[in-house]
Amino acid sequence: MRRVLVFGAVLSAVLSSAPAMAWWDGGHMQIAAVAYSKLSPQARAKADALIKLNPDYPSWVAGVPDDKKAQYAFVHAAVWADDIKDPGHGYTKDDDTPTGQNIGYADKNMHRYWHFKDVRFSTDGTQFVDADPINAVSQIKLFVAALPTSSGANDDIRSYDMVWLLHLIGDIHQPLHATERMSAINPDGDRGGNEVNVMPATGETVDLHGYWDRMFGGYVSVPGAIFDANDKGGISKLQVDSVKAKILDPDVWTQESFVLGKKFAYEEPVLSENTVAVLTRAYETDARNIARSQAALAAARLANVLNDAFK
Repeated sequence: MRRVLVFGAVLSAVLSSAPAMAWWDGGHMQIAAVAYSKLSPQARAKADALIKLNPDYPSWVAGVPDDKKAQYAFVHAAVWADDIKDPGHGYTKDDDTPTGQNIGYADKNMHRYWHFKDVRFSTDGTQFVDADPINAVSQIKLFVAALPTSSGANDDIRSYDMVWLLHLIGDIHQPLHATERMSAINPDGDRGGNEVNVMPATGETVDLHGYWDRMFGGYVSVPGAIFDANDKGGISKLQVDSVKAKILDPDVWTQESFVLGKKFAYEEPVLSENTVAVLTRAYETDARNIARSQAALAAARLANVLNDAFK
């Protein structure tokens, strides 16, 4: 019991101080694992070749059997956009100077604002302006356009863009990466739920954004994420609407996530509570179901984006 309590305290501290990272490692890698299994042989070969150009590729495949290196690298690459937030990677925090440049691995900015597009809404008539136009959607469009060889982009840029897409397509399917509540309490916005405190059944107080991010676990291993994605009840077992999976417009994806965020992430008791919202069983059940269906849909769409770009 003491071990559980200590873990809970540590987890709570991490959640209260960590930057927004959709789904955490477990979710992003599960999405990538399912997407990889849906790639055509031609798309898979091109994706494998481009991933080898990432500067972290040697560490991703160190000690991995040859027959698993391509799959493991693809799955690991899905968290690279979060990995570079670690100071040890040597990237610069640049939140105050948004830029939509696309120059490949020569770009040493973290681009933390690329991870979301805040579609704003007000619960009490608080006035607001639209969020910055450089965001997850603007970058997804830019990167997708550069992927085909016909784009004229060099392989360094195409590799950089693809690795970002492995992450961003997962990001934008997390409802709180497309939703921000404005109110008199948070007139500048609640940063996608980062300024909202909730208490789930586990008993610790966490921010709302972190609660949704951790749905698929934290810093799991690559084989662990692959196993979880394909285990009984994993996202690979979910039935995905084939018509929705073929919708490759990130504006549509964002609007879908916004609707889900407003309806489910901010549903009661979150909507009315101004201190710590104690989550109900109904809220947590809805959250888990939405998270799983969104992750499965993200995986299908990611595969379709790459199959289309690399055909």
